Amino acid sequence: MGVSGLPAARALHGLGAEVTVVNEGADERARAQAGELTALGITVRLGDGATLPDGTELIVTAPGWRPDKPLFLAAAEARVPVWGDVELAWRLRRPGAAPWLAVTGTNGKTTTVRMLASILRAAGLRTEAVGNIGVSLLDAVLGDEEYDVLAVELSSYQLHWAPSLRVHSAAVLNLAPDHLDWHGSMAAYAADKGRVYEGNTVACVYNAADPATEELVRAADVEEGCRAIGFTLGAPGPSQLGVVDGILVDRAFVADRQKQAQELAETADVTPPAPHNIANALAAAALARAYGVAPAAVRDGLRAFRPDPHRIEKVADVAGVAYIDDSKATNTHATEASLAAYDPIVWIAGGLAKGASFDDLVGGAAKRLRGVVLIGAERALIAEALARHAPEVPVVDLDRTDTGAMSAAVREAARLARPGDTVLLAPACASMDMFVNYNKRGEAFADAVRELAAEIG
Repeated sequence: MGVSGLPAARALHGLGAEVTVVNEGADERARAQAGELTALGITVRLGDGATLPDGTELIVTAPGWRPDKPLFLAAAEARVPVWGDVELAWRLRRPGAAPWLAVTGTNGKTTTVRMLASILRAAGLRTEAVGNIGVSLLDAVLGDEEYDVLAVELSSYQLHWAPSLRVHSAAVLNLAPDHLDWHGSMAAYAADKGRVYEGNTVACVYNAADPATEELVRAADVEEGCRAIGFTLGAPGPSQLGVVDGILVDRAFVADRQKQAQELAETADVTPPAPHNIANALAAAALARAYGVAPAAVRDGLRAFRPDPHRIEKVADVAGVAYIDDSKATNTHATEASLAAYDPIVWIAGGLAKGASFDDLVGGAAKRLRGVVLIGAERALIAEALARHAPEVPVVDLDRTDTGAMSAAVREAARLARPGDTVLLAPACASMDMFVNYNKRGEAFADAVRELAAEIG
């Protein structure tokens, strides 16, 4: 039960299926949800996620359930197919349903999908940002609202369980080690990401700065005529989108891509104009252009877009120092992009490392660092990398994992910072050792900054 499980159970029951919901948890919230489903005539088994119910002909799984769970091993032995919520939504689309423009990648998915939806709306199209972004795809495809096109965020988990998905166009933004405990290896993780390209009809959008994404395009089995479209922060070549003198430029969807280029927008139209966010904008623009959106709509959509909270969000300027909340940077790849956007930096980092190594991250950012404040359960891993690769950088190691540690971290960062510096919360780690989620961590940072500003006046 959850964001994907409840809509799936209701949809299948409404179609006449005999539905059994299994849920590992049996807490108060689960019992309340079970009561709602039972009232509809759906069987619910709480505290049991391992046993295959008798007579099962199909399993629809929540995307986060690992493939090695006993339930799935039993399903494989019984030759019972396993679908995710995305696969179910794809198969339940109505005739003539809105095509999907899909986005995946290690980082930047939500921002890119929201940018894409903003561009599509600016073009006058009926659309919604759906999928891993929090809006159920099932609700979108089975609801009463009629859409022209959908902007779809897909996680590696969702793609793993979506064998028949075939979208209009798709983008893989980047690839870096993440969720390897779930997938088992980097190769398996990349392969699941690459599923988004299978059967694309118009465009496979890849990151020219990340050769692994282009390799996924090369390996994909696409419809005849589907094109590979790159995006780059440099000047674009033919069949690419890129940047020239502060202008986002299209050399892919023009009449003569060898000789022509189309201006789409200015980098100043992107908020914030950090390099990795410009890359997100280019990917969104590529998917929109693949769908036939006019250049003016790309510009207007990017101007209208505002990022979600806790994504390189400026909180305040205090005593000449900028305080930036990028609590969403929960892995090293996202934090690398965040650190590249500012100089010099007092960096607040730490939390649950999820098995990550920090040597490359610290080595690449060392020259930008004014100082570092470490919090969280596995901060020692970052401290060790700093000792190896940035021994001259002052480090404050806060031996705390309580929520109040964030206020202390902000004050220590303020002590290290000088006017013109940026204090950056980009933890490179998950938040659950100290906070419910990255949102609460970012809110704690913002509250601490506002308290500091009030004291300084």
